[in-house]
Amino acid sequence: MNILLIEDDDRVAQHIGRGLREAGHSAVREADGRSGLLRAASEDFDLLVIDRMLPQVDGLTIIRTLRASGITTPVMILSALAEVDERVAGLRAGGDDYLTKPFAMSELLARIDVIVRRGPAIAPSTEIVVGDLAIDLLGHQVTRRGQRIDLTAREFRIIEYLARNAGRTVTRAMLLENVWDYHFDPQTNIIDQHVSRLRQKIDRGFGKPLLHTVRGTGYVLRAGE
Repeated sequence: MNILLIEDDDRVAQHIGRGLREAGHSAVREADGRSGLLRAASEDFDLLVIDRMLPQVDGLTIIRTLRASGITTPVMILSALAEVDERVAGLRAGGDDYLTKPFAMSELLARIDVIVRRGPAIAPSTEIVVGDLAIDLLGHQVTRRGQRIDLTAREFRIIEYLARNAGRTVTRAMLLENVWDYHFDPQTNIIDQHVSRLRQKIDRGFGKPLLHTVRGTGYVLRAGE
């Protein structure tokens, strides 16, 4: 396999590069996030091995940027951050696996083999449609019946999360975790305020509402009612 390693630690990079080549892979290295992102976006690789903490551009930003651009190359994240929340954040950003440092080279190679066996990734959809509401994930635009709806960045994150869970109740706790990252007191009414403004924008003047309140629980986005 042709592998791009983005790692700023020379000693670690040399160790990984040697191990990959001994296993029969072709490996090239970039030592900072900016050059790594540019190379990953402009060249074809079978796998990206990306350190979480990098100078200039961090590893998760690299992954999010690539995924937003439609690049589905599998990603192995390497990181000294071993907490569950950190691993979850890496996977949610678009990583295919997350390996904490220090690690054995044999484990890294085994995890790479698992990723390869999964086969080629399927390109993610760049649009979510719920009824007559369309969400352009790349352009960060929302339309209903072809009419553009102007949303704030936070409102866009809310509607995107609701749309990804269309038909299912999304609790306030889920919104706090996935949209606000727990930066607010769970008892605050900040969520209700944002959802109320969002509801006015996507439902007013369009007839049947899409955004519904589930009393005492949260919200659900669904068509057909």
